[in-house]
Amino acid sequence: MKKTAKTTKEGLRREIREAVRLVREKNPMAPSITNTVTINLVANAQLAVGGSAAMVYLADEGEAMAALGGAMYINMGTLMPFYAETLPRTVKALAEQQKPWVVDPVGIGVGGLRTSLLLGFRTDKPTIIRGNASEIIALAELWELDSGKKSGGVRGVDATDPVEAARTAAVSLARHTGGAVAVSGPIDLVTDGKSIAFAEGGSKFLPMITGAGCSLGGVAAVYACVAAPFVAALTATAIYNFAGETAEKIAKGPASFQTAFLDALYRATPEEVGAQPFTLETAGK
Repeated sequence: MKKTAKTTKEGLRREIREAVRLVREKNPMAPSITNTVTINLVANAQLAVGGSAAMVYLADEGEAMAALGGAMYINMGTLMPFYAETLPRTVKALAEQQKPWVVDPVGIGVGGLRTSLLLGFRTDKPTIIRGNASEIIALAELWELDSGKKSGGVRGVDATDPVEAARTAAVSLARHTGGAVAVSGPIDLVTDGKSIAFAEGGSKFLPMITGAGCSLGGVAAVYACVAAPFVAALTATAIYNFAGETAEKIAKGPASFQTAFLDALYRATPEEVGAQPFTLETAGK
């Protein structure tokens, strides 16, 4: 059983540093069932932070990898018909083995299969939910939780709502799952339902490369192998913000940024990641 996250800034910074260090030391595997557009970046980002990657498609593979990995990442983009069997069987295996897993509800609201699978996750709860503001609001609405407002909608993979608008939905989802929720945006929001961290950093280029958000979910799964959900989600967010800032300083455009970004993930030290700025608030009632 992983220790629970501390709720002071300095306590969180210590756990972030420890999560970065442990992943570099242990090279944990966090298999992914992710969309076909972003497979390469998801795997490379997981490798760059010190984890190990494996991409899964079939139901028996999902069950096997649930046993082998320390955590798992499930991304709802570009669904295939056979995922109707793969995802429920994989999630059941993860629950039976008490393994953490991350879900990214990409494209929520589009298509019956995606809706059905995400409805099932209301009962078979993910450990970490990562998405943009519109996706987080829409998921809370789908699960009939307090979303704070009706979502403005999702435009492809892009949010039409600001991060702050997803605060109530994120807290509701975290309290329902007992895990953590990470909302990506200009200032990221990460919560465990009790505390809320607002993390600064990143780069203007991150929205310009396909798979930035998806790979963040994969990296959160890597850190979930060694840390409590709130710490894992915040560590992934912090290292992305650090790497984004670092890469932008030398990038000439999105293509060179992606290369520099992976290098910055690889070179980031526990101290650098732990020093990333964030504010901490209580979530309230």
